Amino acid sequence: MADPRSTPRPTGPRPAWLTRNVKVLCGVSFLQDAASELLYPILPVFLTVVLGAPPAAVGAIEGAAEGAASITKVAAGRLADRFDRRPLIGAGYGLAAVGKLLIALATVWPVVLLARVTDRLGKGMRGAPRDALLVEGVPKGQRGRVFGLHRAADTAGAVVGPLVGLVLYEALDHRLRPLFWIAVIPAVASVALVAAVRDPRSHKRADKADRPADGPHSSSPENADGTPGKAVRTPWRSLPRPYWRVLAILLAFNLVNFPDALLLLRAHDLGLSTAGVVGVYAVYNLVYAALSYPAGALSDRLPRPLVFAAGLLFFAIGYLGLGLIHSSWAVFVVLPLYGGFAACTDGVGKAWISTLVPDHQQGTAQGLFQGATGAAVLLAGVWAGLAWGADGHVPLLLSGGIALVLAGVLPVVARARTAAR
Repeated sequence: MADPRSTPRPTGPRPAWLTRNVKVLCGVSFLQDAASELLYPILPVFLTVVLGAPPAAVGAIEGAAEGAASITKVAAGRLADRFDRRPLIGAGYGLAAVGKLLIALATVWPVVLLARVTDRLGKGMRGAPRDALLVEGVPKGQRGRVFGLHRAADTAGAVVGPLVGLVLYEALDHRLRPLFWIAVIPAVASVALVAAVRDPRSHKRADKADRPADGPHSSSPENADGTPGKAVRTPWRSLPRPYWRVLAILLAFNLVNFPDALLLLRAHDLGLSTAGVVGVYAVYNLVYAALSYPAGALSDRLPRPLVFAAGLLFFAIGYLGLGLIHSSWAVFVVLPLYGGFAACTDGVGKAWISTLVPDHQQGTAQGLFQGATGAAVLLAGVWAGLAWGADGHVPLLLSGGIALVLAGVLPVVARARTAAR
């Protein structure tokens, strides 16, 4: 009689949504975000304390960086529907690594502006092509899980990065600049890992190139679904009407969603040390990472506007809380709650957008969505930086109040439009 312990255990089929590209791109994003978030929470302190930049410059730098990313996202999205996507993804992560190198070299704050713009140009170049590959071959009803897992992996890097930075900050006798050099290492590693990504479109073109020109399988120009041939343009006006309605709603919200660097500046103003700012930011990202996949999976079961509205409620709690509190310890309560906002909106928003357009328009739709909302964050960063004043409570309370109203309105509007169909 065979030993039952020697019998292989049956394994269930791999989930349809967990493709090779999903797993590889999760690893790429983990490494890149570990690099980015190692330096991000200390950047406002580095700018204002070490380089002497005014608070308004912090908002302007982050706003300009997001604005540069916005323009690139739109262009990269259109290119992603016409050409191979892996080179765009690799170039995007490469630019991000260059941006981190420039921060390490900075001695005046305008160099940090250049570095952040370079970094965000890379983010803009890679975002839409990467998101288009993430949903390649994934059923629409499972895309919340895809983006939820990706955001969880990405944000896990945002947990590891600040914690590593905190340990090194103490080990390096509170010197900030060496941390920027260390951040370059995982950034370069993420660029190398992009080589493991597979773009089905490039394989189709390679197969086509191997076929005889006059053979039975010779192809006409490329179809909308990505079959081999000449790529076609996707005009914005051809995007479905529901896509434009959702884009308008999300665009309006992001006009009050200013860069998180200002939230960290507020935490520092409330009395947190540099180590405290890094620590609370790590806790925030831990909550974000832990909730991202459950929120994404929940959005595959419940209406996505409802999950997104829950995220706006967390946003309101975070902003109103930071605007009202006066004790540094309270930041460790408020900012982690704010992590629920990103978990319920970032990946859920992308999944929501992905289900509103056909597959051959994914790059264009994601690029325009990410670019337009990034431009709104640019405007939010500028007005919030100018209105910051001594402690920033006015823009925080204003944005938090608007988000609270939108959290109540969004499910009602979505339900009314669903009933009208």
